[in-house]
Amino acid sequence: MGAINTASLPDIVFMLLFFFMTTTVMKEVNLMITVKVPDATEARKLEKKSLVSYIYMGQPLRSFQKMYGTEPRIQLNDQFKNVVDIVDFIAQERDAMDENDRNKMTVSLKIDSDIRMGTVIDVKQSLRRAQALKISYSARKVEEL
Repeated sequence: MGAINTASLPDIVFMLLFFFMTTTVMKEVNLMITVKVPDATEARKLEKKSLVSYIYMGQPLRSFQKMYGTEPRIQLNDQFKNVVDIVDFIAQERDAMDENDRNKMTVSLKIDSDIRMGTVIDVKQSLRRAQALKISYSARKVEEL
């Protein structure tokens, strides 16, 4: 039985490595809250995710409950913030974008289904003050019965 030629094996390995390095997307935010988004029958995917900024709302994870309690919190990037901090958050997100894309910015609200609507209204009022008028709500798509 003849020997197997392995001369092209390093080329294949590096080609696969390069493929996975260029197609992998790194996770941007570490969730510190639990978010069980509501179900929806009519849902669409967002077009350009680079123009989307996320606001998360929910109860802190168990590991954070000793420090922050069990009341629902707002998470902006990797920090818990208050409603008044949303205006500054939107300004920072806009500054990080290309000047031509700033008016296309969308704010996606990922809200736990157990959050009180009063908190959501407060967040929406802050977004209005920040002139972030393009809002989407995250939901899990389910088939109609």
